[in-house]
Amino acid sequence: MGRSVVLAGAARCPRCSLPPRWCVCDAIPPVDTRLHVHVLIHRGEQHKPSSTGNLIVRAVNGATCHVYQRASRFFNASGFQPNTLAPDCELWILHPSGEPLPAPVAPANESPSPHIVLLDGTWRQAGEMLRTVERLGRCVSLPESAAAPGRYWLREQPEPTHLSTAEALIGVFQALADTTAERSLRLHFELHVYATLLSRGRREMAERYLGHSPLLAELPEFLDQLNTRRQGSTET
Repeated sequence: MGRSVVLAGAARCPRCSLPPRWCVCDAIPPVDTRLHVHVLIHRGEQHKPSSTGNLIVRAVNGATCHVYQRASRFFNASGFQPNTLAPDCELWILHPSGEPLPAPVAPANESPSPHIVLLDGTWRQAGEMLRTVERLGRCVSLPESAAAPGRYWLREQPEPTHLSTAEALIGVFQALADTTAERSLRLHFELHVYATLLSRGRREMAERYLGHSPLLAELPEFLDQLNTRRQGSTET
């Protein structure tokens, strides 16, 4: 079994939350999308390095994070409130209990793009958060085509088809035929998982993960760099 190579209190990158040895911030350009992305993150999830909600905020241009706190149940000081949106702008809240996402339509520059709220936390926490925000917009779900087994190898999931927050957004991009954003976020997600496995000392597991990843074809040079011990580094 691998051992963690990250010691308690060790330095971490302030953006990707990985140790500097495994930092992935400059590997892939940010994701561009017309969709306005909001992550409602449970405060218990907020500071976890493995969080894919934090990954979305780092990787997707314009994405904003709002912290959910049970005691007061509010969006944080980022200023997001439904009444600040344009009157004809749609607000979607993604959850499996919602109605299917609407079919994609041809982009129209003159019409406002929808806003989507992603609930980032455990399944129980997501249900709690949903109850506090469902009245603010339209609850939507991913199509069945997005029900493939997840690739979030950093945590155990209740069911193989239960997806991480980043994978859910990848499914949204797929459903909306935003193929460029889908491909880009998938690379960010896969690299996040792979580098985190390496930082935990799970090299064998990381290599198995890489065997079924688009990273091999898309980022071969960065993978070589990531797996080459840096001069003077004592990390493995």
